[in-house]
Amino acid sequence: MIELAAAFAVAGAASNAVGTAFQRKAASASSRGGIRLLVELVHRPFWMIGMAGVICAALFQSLALVNGPLALVQPLFILELPFALLVAAPLMHRRLPRSGWWGIGGCVGGLAVLLIAAAPHGATDQAPLVRWIPALCLCAGAMAATVLLAARGHPPARRAALLAAASATGNALTAALLKSASGTFADHGFTAFLRSWQTYGFALAGVASVLLLENALQAGPLAAAQPALTIGDAVVSLTLGVTLFDERVRTGWWLVPEACGVLLIVAGVLVLSRAVQRIIVLPVPAEEQHQRT
Repeated sequence: MIELAAAFAVAGAASNAVGTAFQRKAASASSRGGIRLLVELVHRPFWMIGMAGVICAALFQSLALVNGPLALVQPLFILELPFALLVAAPLMHRRLPRSGWWGIGGCVGGLAVLLIAAAPHGATDQAPLVRWIPALCLCAGAMAATVLLAARGHPPARRAALLAAASATGNALTAALLKSASGTFADHGFTAFLRSWQTYGFALAGVASVLLLENALQAGPLAAAQPALTIGDAVVSLTLGVTLFDERVRTGWWLVPEACGVLLIVAGVLVLSRAVQRIIVLPVPAEEQHQRT
């Protein structure tokens, strides 16, 4: 089941990356805004492909969380970043600098080292309310505190990092609630799924996370936001997996390769974040230019 969960998680990361890239491609070809933009996008094949990718990503994530530990599934979604660059660059007529490939290698290699060393195992789908209450309070409190610390007037890089950390906490909480709700659906059916408070909890937490992410990307550079978002999601997910669902990771001397894996991921994300700012713009084919006009 661990292998199945890992496969679903990788498929979810790839699907979300494809969905985001195709939606951005469709939106870039329009000059409209608001409701008119949405009406136009619905008739664009690229946008429909993007929506299908996002829907598939949600399904794959649910299947991964039902079959494996949160501490395994959420870190694998780090792969969404390199997947998105690999898909979006040729789609948007961009070329990744050579340093970007080193960043992708660092992310993938570091993630492999981390997960092999940690070997997350021993997951359950549900947690008692006595565990949920402190987890919800701590996550909500941490998100509120980081948002307050990111008040206007502070340096843009600091604001971006703090808002991204709040979004990462929300993402991890969303995944934990989704895991519980998906387990309820798998065990007791759709009616029980609709009656579960976790179902509405993950929807609310997910919306909050998206809003915080948009503000983080607007507040400062991607190089400040992306590391906090990527590492924060993995760390909080690991903590929630252990405290809520009795998941376990290897400790002792295994902490050394685990730390090396984390450092590789951080380095890879930093390199990728800077490489995106130096991405090379390629000429747009004449046919596509004609379609835009």
